[in-house]
Amino acid sequence: MTQDAKPRIDRDARREAILDVAREVFLAEGYANASMSAIAAKVGGSKGTLYNYFKNKEELFTAYMVRHCAWQQEAMFELQTELGDIRTALTKLGRTYLAIVLSDFNMLNFRLIVAEAERSPEIGKAFYESGPQSGAERLGGMLRLADEQGLLKVDDPIHAAHQFIGLCQNRMLKARLCNAMPEPTSQQIDADVLPAVEAFLRAYGPDR
Repeated sequence: MTQDAKPRIDRDARREAILDVAREVFLAEGYANASMSAIAAKVGGSKGTLYNYFKNKEELFTAYMVRHCAWQQEAMFELQTELGDIRTALTKLGRTYLAIVLSDFNMLNFRLIVAEAERSPEIGKAFYESGPQSGAERLGGMLRLADEQGLLKVDDPIHAAHQFIGLCQNRMLKARLCNAMPEPTSQQIDADVLPAVEAFLRAYGPDR
């Protein structure tokens, strides 16, 4: 490698730095008011540098959104080849899911994305595919594994995954989206997750 050649990781680190700044600007100003110029200024470079990574604001916003979804899923899922106690695994997942999804930070991101999806359906589609749909597919993989290990009886793992997510988030999600309640406490989360796990196991338990 020549002295003036930059390794690939430098470019990746620069891209991550741009996404970090873009997140701050989007959340502070909203998508419509955010500009590539403002983001470039905060990054500490020119707009030309920014366009080397993202061809327009929509592409930058989509990249920030996809990264946000990926980070959330990595925090939620710790899949192992042996699930052990399925009740414990589902309870842990449900608690982590609600703590992340109903957090103040995630609500800010979610409202921003949904507001922009009205104007740009492709952004909404990209969010759904990289967020809710991808998360349900990963959970479906976990449920399929549980079925194979005899811990559950699941005919359609993806459908069952959507049902579990719905059971966990149903009561508080709309209130949080409307900013009608603060970020839930661990006690409030347990009050929804524990009955959700119980109902799910009654529907999909191995002895049903």
